[in-house]
Amino acid sequence: MLNLGSILHSKGFSITIAHTQFNSPKPSDNPDFVFLPISDGLSYSDLSSKGIVDFISCLNINCKEPLLESLTPMIDEKQQLKELPCIIYDEYMYFAEQVAHLLKLPSVILSTGSAANLLTYYAFPRLQKDGFIPFQDDMALDMVPELHPFRFKDLPFRFKDLPGASSENLDALSKLIASARDTRSSSAMILNSMEFLEQSSLIQLKQQCRIPLFSIGPMHKIASASSSSLLEEDSSCISWLNKQGHNSVIYVSFGSIASVDAKELTEMAWGIANSKQPFLWVIRPDPDNGAEPTDWLPDEFKVTLGERGYIVKWAPQQEVLAHTAVGGFWSHCGWNSTIESISEGVPMICRPCFGDQKVNTRYISHVWRNGFELENDLERGKIERAIKRLMVEKEGEEMRQKAVELKEKTEVSIKKGGSSYNSLNELVELITSV
Repeated sequence: MLNLGSILHSKGFSITIAHTQFNSPKPSDNPDFVFLPISDGLSYSDLSSKGIVDFISCLNINCKEPLLESLTPMIDEKQQLKELPCIIYDEYMYFAEQVAHLLKLPSVILSTGSAANLLTYYAFPRLQKDGFIPFQDDMALDMVPELHPFRFKDLPFRFKDLPGASSENLDALSKLIASARDTRSSSAMILNSMEFLEQSSLIQLKQQCRIPLFSIGPMHKIASASSSSLLEEDSSCISWLNKQGHNSVIYVSFGSIASVDAKELTEMAWGIANSKQPFLWVIRPDPDNGAEPTDWLPDEFKVTLGERGYIVKWAPQQEVLAHTAVGGFWSHCGWNSTIESISEGVPMICRPCFGDQKVNTRYISHVWRNGFELENDLERGKIERAIKRLMVEKEGEEMRQKAVELKEKTEVSIKKGGSSYNSLNELVELITSV
C-alpha cells in the first residue's frame, strides 16, 4: 500500500494513509503522505490467540466506525475544494469499501496477492458446494477440478495450515473469502503483478470480477526509494555480501509472520552448514516474549559459522536480492518475496507455510519453473541436498536461467510502452475520472 501511495504521489495525487494501530507504519519514512491512525482495539497477542481469520474479522468490525468518523470532516473540506477522494483499500479490509459506500465515494481494490490466488477464491463456493471443502488428507495430491495446475494441498484455505484456524470457523473463512472477492461496489482492482507472468489467470479473473484490472507490478521497482518495511532493517549484511563471490550466497528468510520451532531451526542450521555454501539468514526474535531464536542454535554451529555465514533479525530484502552475490533464495514464498525474487532473477527454494504461499509455490515449481518446493519435514540431509541442487547442480543452473528470463521480461514491462507502464497510466486516468 505504501509503494502504491508513492507511485500515485509521483503522478500528482495527494496521499492519505489510513492505518491501524497494529503494525503501524512510520510517518517519517514517507514525509510526503498524511497519516491517519484509526483505533483497532487489537494486539499481537490477539493475533496469536484468535488466528488470522478471526483476527481479520475483528479488524473489519472494530475499524469501520473509526474510519467513518475520521473521513467525514475530511470529505466536508474536500467538497468545498471540489476534490473528493477515491478510497483504495486492501481486499481483506473490506470495511473501507463499506465506509466508501456510506460516504458516496468511489473505491478501488488493491489485491496484494497473485491473480492465481484470487481465482481460488472464486472457486471456493463451487468446491464447497461439491463437497470438496474441507478436504481430507487423502485428497491432498489430487488435482482440483477446473483449477489447473493446483492440487488440493496447494489451495490457500486449508484449515490446519492457517495459524489459529480450525474446522469450527469454516463460516468465518467463507465470509472472509466472499468479502475479498466481492467487487460489485468497486470501480477497479489493482494487482501487484505483470501480464506476462499471469496472463491466463488475469484473463479468467477479469471474467469473474467484471471490473477493470490494472496489473502494475512490480510496484517496489516503480515506487520511489523510501522504505516500506514495517520492521527495522539491518543493512550491515550488505557489507558482508560485498565480500562474497558472484551467485554464491543462499539467502534464507521466511518473511514477517511464518516461523519455525527450535527443532526445525536446528535442522536448518546443520543443513545450511553442511551445504558448504555462504549464507545470509534472517532469524526474527520471538514476538511474544522477545526471545532471540539464535539462542536455540547449536553451539557447535556457531563455532563453525566463521565468515561463511551472516545472521540478521531483518534484512533489506530488496537490496539483498538485487546483490550480485546472492544466487538463491530459500523463502516461504509470500507474494512480496516471490515478486521481488522474480524481479531480480533469483531462483528459489520454496517452503510455504499457509495461505497464498502454497499457490505461489505451485506456480514457481510447475509453471514458471524458477524454483522447486522443499516438502515434508525439515531434515538436515534433505536441506543440504536442496541447497546444493539449487546452487551448484545443473538443474539449479537451469532454474537460474529461467529466473533471469523472468527478470528481463519484468524490466520490459515497467519501461515506457510496457504492459505495467501502460496499465499504470490507465489507472491514473480512471482514478481522475471517477
